[in-house]
Amino acid sequence: MSEAQLRTDGARPAVRLERELPDPPAVVWRAITDRAELRAWFPCDVDVAGGVWAVGATITFRFEGEFDGMSLTGEVFTVDEPKLLEFSWGDERLRFELAARGGGTHLVLINELAPDTAARNAAGWEICLDQLAGLAPSDDAWKPLFESYSAAFEPLVGPQSGPPKA
Repeated sequence: MSEAQLRTDGARPAVRLERELPDPPAVVWRAITDRAELRAWFPCDVDVAGGVWAVGATITFRFEGEFDGMSLTGEVFTVDEPKLLEFSWGDERLRFELAARGGGTHLVLINELAPDTAARNAAGWEICLDQLAGLAPSDDAWKPLFESYSAAFEPLVGPQSGPPKA
């Protein structure tokens, strides 16, 4: 696990996270593009139109549980299997970079976002990437992460908002 970094050098702020995963890029690629595998770690159901990750494809993100009924749409921008996947997630942009490293994969996730969501998303992605790596964080593991990121990011991008209200 590595700490999320806040980037403020682009048009919008972005959080950047990295993980070393034991599986090769082809396996990690399936984990980030296969609908059934995404359900194990991504924060919602991901439905790509036609079931194919192709540039221009529409994506629907459906939430369950506490946020049941909430949905977002997105669009696929870049697909370079098994190295790079980039798409929008509502008003945000997600970029997954995969590089082979020692039989495993070095994963970089960059999330361009609204300034007030940086701490919330950094904490959330920490948990999601832990799940992708096969770890099982506790239900409230995001809280101390959110508090830490809020303290670090607020001086750079302003007040931070917590999780969305159901």
